[in-house]
Amino acid sequence: MSSLLRLAGSFRDPAGFVFERDGVLLRQVNRSFADTYDAVVASGLYDELHRQGLLVAHTEVDPGLGTQDAHRVLQPERLPMLSHPFEWSPGQLRAAALLTLQVMRVAMKHDMVLRDASAYNVQFRHGRAVFIDTLSFGPLPEGKPWVAYGQFCEQFLAPLALQTMVDPRMGRLLVADVGGVPLDLAATLLPWKTRLRPGLAMHVHAHARARTTVGEVDGDKPARQATFSRQALAGLVEGLSSLVSKLTWEPRGTTWVNYYEEAGHYEDAAMAAKVALVEQAVVDLAPSTVWDLGANTGRFAHIAASHGADVVAWDIDHGAVERGWRQICEQPPRTGDVLPLVLDLANPSPAIGWGHRERPSLADRGPVDVVFALALVHHLAIGNNVPLSSVAAELARLGRHVLLEWVPPDDPKVKVLKATREDVFDHYTTDGFEAAIGPSFEVERRDPLPDSGRVLYRLRSRVE
Repeated sequence: MSSLLRLAGSFRDPAGFVFERDGVLLRQVNRSFADTYDAVVASGLYDELHRQGLLVAHTEVDPGLGTQDAHRVLQPERLPMLSHPFEWSPGQLRAAALLTLQVMRVAMKHDMVLRDASAYNVQFRHGRAVFIDTLSFGPLPEGKPWVAYGQFCEQFLAPLALQTMVDPRMGRLLVADVGGVPLDLAATLLPWKTRLRPGLAMHVHAHARARTTVGEVDGDKPARQATFSRQALAGLVEGLSSLVSKLTWEPRGTTWVNYYEEAGHYEDAAMAAKVALVEQAVVDLAPSTVWDLGANTGRFAHIAASHGADVVAWDIDHGAVERGWRQICEQPPRTGDVLPLVLDLANPSPAIGWGHRERPSLADRGPVDVVFALALVHHLAIGNNVPLSSVAAELARLGRHVLLEWVPPDDPKVKVLKATREDVFDHYTTDGFEAAIGPSFEVERRDPLPDSGRVLYRLRSRVE
């Protein structure tokens, strides 16, 4: 039997851990959690969550696949991509929060409770949020408050309030702390008027003040344990759900949110050729996984999905990602999938958490079969001063094949970028570009787009 490979991000919960054997994703239930796990199974909670599509499916397999401490070993459905909360649009964070509260409702009906409320317990599939942590459940303790309430507020409520009421870029605060946004910080950053909104006044502002007084309690006196009825717990869940439902953000006013509607730099013939060439590449390469870098709302991502690929549509613009997410929710792809996510490729998602390995970086989650880099390189090379050779090397690391649209120096969009910058881009020429990509790629096709001067390259990565 091959060796057991524990996933770096699965170590905090003593109930069990996630691991791989022979490339198969598995989850061990430790013996110390046996009674709780068996009680959850007997309650019918897992069956109900699976019926409603709220929890990823899993099957029990041979316990011998785990360690000697294994009570059970589960094989969960493996999702093609794990995203991080700081990569979500406001609408995605809201959907994840509402899912967590709905899972809590269902658990309570089965006399169970969520033991934690981490945003990392949620992922997305076919335009829906889905819960992925099978071991987050335990018996509902009578008369006690929800142990995960504070975590829910820090990982869902506070960042969502900041994104929707201050700026969607506030989601980047989640990069700084895997535990979420501290409530005292959120209370400081939120507008003063939020102190007058009952929900936020209670769950953020008053909650933050209550936490600051914990250290002032006399440690020599026995702590008072207030009772918390099941009705009060249900009321808390409903109150949080009502508050979260009202925290919305409309995607308008961002730089690229209306890119396709305003893309006057493309002649009809050029756009038609680009669409046809992208589709032909997808047919020829038959990828299972695609990353569309600079995807906007996902026009080309949907082409790949229509041929069965699981696609992540990355874009720097929160408005474009939000619009893309809403489109997926309204009309999920019939084949494949598209997951819109926020990413600044010039400052990509880092590895964070314990040992710099708990939550993997962008590159750690690749390579994928195909990367789309359509009308992207000039933003990196000119807008961010990244040498063309470095752009090529990074793209080759992310994808086994890359479909790259070259935008020449006389293109109107390149001239706009240069207009406000010192022109130090002597190597930004077609010859310079082809020389720069040589060490990283083998050129499989080179197709000019008519009436545009642009060229679509199909590249094979030389990275082993």
